Amino acid sequence: MSSHGGTKAIIAALSANLGIAVTKFVAFALTGSSSMLAESIHSVADSGNQLLLLWGGKEGRRRPDASHPFGYGRGRYFWSFVVALVLFSLGGLFALYEAYEKLKHPAAITAWRWVPVAVVIAAIVMESLSLRTAIGQARPLKGTLSWPGFIRRSKSPELPVVLLEDTAALLGLVFAGLGIGLTLLTGDGRWDAAGSAAIGLLLVVVAGVLVVEMKSLLLGEAPAADQLAAITEALTGEGVASLIHLRVMHLGPEELLVAAKIEPSAGTTVAQLAQAIDAAEARARQAVPLKLTIYLEPDLRNTL
Repeated sequence: MSSHGGTKAIIAALSANLGIAVTKFVAFALTGSSSMLAESIHSVADSGNQLLLLWGGKEGRRRPDASHPFGYGRGRYFWSFVVALVLFSLGGLFALYEAYEKLKHPAAITAWRWVPVAVVIAAIVMESLSLRTAIGQARPLKGTLSWPGFIRRSKSPELPVVLLEDTAALLGLVFAGLGIGLTLLTGDGRWDAAGSAAIGLLLVVVAGVLVVEMKSLLLGEAPAADQLAAITEALTGEGVASLIHLRVMHLGPEELLVAAKIEPSAGTTVAQLAQAIDAAEARARQAVPLKLTIYLEPDLRNTL
C-alpha cells in the first residue's frame, strides 16, 4: 500500500525537480547569482535522490534467494540513507562552500536582474504541486499522527524523504528569493551569499534528520504499537497458554519477522501442538496487513 503512494510522490517530485533544475541553471548562467547556483545544485541533488529512491523500491521487491533468505526489503532503507548523504554533501556542503566564496568576493547582480526572481516564483509553484502530491499520498497513512510524528514513525522511507525534500526545497527557494531580492535592492552581493548559506544550513539539517531516521530503520525497528498488540493477542489461543517472550522486527516496510517462545496448553500432544502453531500463525497473519515471517518455539515457562 505504501509502495504505490511513495512511487507516485517520487515521480511527481522528479518531474518537478528536473524542470526546476534547468530553469535555475539558466538563471545562474545569465546572472551569476550564488543563490541560484546553490538552488540549481540542490535541484540536481534532489533529482538524483528521486532516482535512487526508485531504484531502492525496485531492489526491495526482489524475491529472497540463497544469499538473502529474508529478502531485499531493507534495500529501500539503504538507498534512502544514501539519499541523506547526497543531500548533505552535494546539496548542503556545496551551498555552504559557494556562500563562503561569494562572501570573499561579493558581487551585485547586474545582468538580467529580474530573471532569478521569475525563476524562484516559477519554482515555488512547481515545488508546491510536488509537495501537494506527496501530502495527498501520505495523508491516509498518517492517520492521527502529526507530520513530524509520521516522519519519525513511518516504516516506508520514500514518503518521509520526499516530504522533507519538498519542504526543504520550498524553504530554500524562500531563502534564495530573499537573498536575491535584497541584493537587487541594495546592490550588496553579500545578501546573495547569505541566501546560499541559509540554503546550505537547511539542507544539512534535513540530511541530519534523514540520517537519524534511516539509521534506525536499517538497524531494525519494531512495528507500530497497535500492530504489535494485535500480533501478541493473535498468537495466544487454543493450544497456546501464553507467550513467554516475543520479538518482532521490520524486514522491510511491508514485512515483519516474528519470533516467539510459546507455552503450550497443559496436556497438549505433539500433533495438537503442531496444529496450534499453524493456527496461531494464521491468526497473526490475519491480524495485520503485512507479510509475516513467523518462527514459534514451544517451551515451558520458568516459574522459579
